[in-house]
Amino acid sequence: MTNFFTGFYSGMSMALMIGYAILIFRYVRFWQTLPSWSMPEIWSPKTSVSIIVPARNESEDIIACLESIVLQNYPFDLFEIIVVDDHSEDDTFEKVNALISKKESFKISLLTSKGQGKKAALEAGINFASGELIATTDADCLVPENWLNLLVSFYEKHNSKFIAAPVNFHNEESLLEKFQSLDYMGMMLITGAGIHGKFGWMSNGANLAYPKAVFEELNGFSGIDQVASGDDMLFMQKVVKKYPGQIGFIKNRKATVHTKAKSTWASFLQQRIRWASKTGAYKQPQLVGTQTFVFLYCAFIFLGFPLAFSGINHVLLSFAGLIIVKYIIDFFFLKRSSSFFNRNELMKAFLIAEWMHTVYIFLTGLSSVFRKKHSWKGRKVR
Repeated sequence: MTNFFTGFYSGMSMALMIGYAILIFRYVRFWQTLPSWSMPEIWSPKTSVSIIVPARNESEDIIACLESIVLQNYPFDLFEIIVVDDHSEDDTFEKVNALISKKESFKISLLTSKGQGKKAALEAGINFASGELIATTDADCLVPENWLNLLVSFYEKHNSKFIAAPVNFHNEESLLEKFQSLDYMGMMLITGAGIHGKFGWMSNGANLAYPKAVFEELNGFSGIDQVASGDDMLFMQKVVKKYPGQIGFIKNRKATVHTKAKSTWASFLQQRIRWASKTGAYKQPQLVGTQTFVFLYCAFIFLGFPLAFSGINHVLLSFAGLIIVKYIIDFFFLKRSSSFFNRNELMKAFLIAEWMHTVYIFLTGLSSVFRKKHSWKGRKVR
């Protein structure tokens, strides 16, 4: 039995190493062939945009977020800002109201969501919106000055039905925060590559755009409202099914929306477990298969710890191989993504961050299977 088990471990480890190399190479290849996007030199925007900002208990960050939107290099008569308060228990509503009175030249509206949750808040804002294009971001984010220009020029050029764009962290101080930035830059590369290769449909609600007409045509979040979150990827799935060839990703770091990383391991793991718990709702075999594969790879590293002390050489070599292969492949992968975002300094944290990545993938993968209820902004959600 021991020989069978150690032989199985060694055989599976070899298969995982080969599969991981192929998987990452595929993402890098499609990222390299994804065209970069820049605003045309001679271009005048024609599209009206409604920016929807759902907010719950965002008193600390909401004003900075709205100020960054107001500073857009986009004709102010072509965009409106709609803040939808999701029953905040702090003074978010009051702070937004005070800002509106100071920014009378801009069209800023403040609504209160009748339902509960981010989807209900977004739907209320979209129903109220007058713009042709809906752009969404989160209330704890900062958007760059040419954010709308990049989104709209891409939309007008490609007639896209769904546009994803980069999201990342900034102002990192601790090792945990730097790790999250490295990890998320890699996720952005995977997002762009998957969209370009039409084999992985990922997105982030902090930086999205889609025509209001498409939202209405597909009955909004109907059919995906059983999951508390998923306003991004689950809605994206609906659009992909109807318009598979009209999904785009903006490959331009100047389109990146920034937010703050989680400051504690507890809040970080809670966030990632919540994200992982949605896997069962994804109707994307390739994406689910990829997530399962990466979890298995990390699980075999953990399984190898006790086996490595068994004194069996081929088991020790397999265990060491899993670690070395992951380190080498992830280093070149993250070096590429950090270079794109001009954040090469974060690679100084790579050696420790790589271990943190292995641990969190293993823990969140296990927890997402057994833990279906999560806490989000003072609410228990599924």
